[in-house]
Amino acid sequence: MHKNYITLGEFIINNQQGIKYSSGELSKLINSIRLAAKIISHEVNKAGLVDILGASVETNIQGETQQKLDVYANGVFKSALINREIVCGITSEEEEEEDFITIEGKYKAHDNKHIVLIDPLDGSSNLDVNVSVGTIFSIYRRVTPPGMPVKKEDFLQKGNEQVATGYIVYGTSTMLVYTTGNGVNGFTLNPALGTFYLLHLKMKFPESGNIFSINEGNYAHCSQSV
Repeated sequence: MHKNYITLGEFIINNQQGIKYSSGELSKLINSIRLAAKIISHEVNKAGLVDILGASVETNIQGETQQKLDVYANGVFKSALINREIVCGITSEEEEEEDFITIEGKYKAHDNKHIVLIDPLDGSSNLDVNVSVGTIFSIYRRVTPPGMPVKKEDFLQKGNEQVATGYIVYGTSTMLVYTTGNGVNGFTLNPALGTFYLLHLKMKFPESGNIFSINEGNYAHCSQSV
């Protein structure tokens, strides 16, 4: 790996002062997501060799049949976020019974200021045919007073109130892309070292492109203008 490449950890430290309301909590949160991504990437890359493909017996809140890796990924992200007690609440597509999870740790997790909304493994059924899957996450600053359990209004905020958002793609390489509102940056995992490196700085859409992409299976349902 080129000696001048910046690691995700270095990037977080170098840029945390530019984050609104930065107190170190958000940086630790991103680091927890990084850790979970590495664990899931390792499991995804051996999915055809161990008994973790296929459906489980559960369904998620959308009524969709959960895949085994859905359940696994959900557990990994919950553990990474809850055990470090750096968030006060989590909501996940894979949590069937609860609208959200309130973190009640012994180190006053209610005092934490951030909540996470996550789809731990989007497109997990693609793994059965060896196609890429991913994680989608969104981070908000709570609106209810710290020191009390989180409430639904902490999660039901406008998109422009996000303090960070991003995704992770588990494909031929594992890539973590996120923004805190000041540019979008992409980090690629070197699995031999377990390190994410900044390979895509300040990502932007091109002024014009050659590819038109649409879910063609829904073509008959698109409006005439589309």
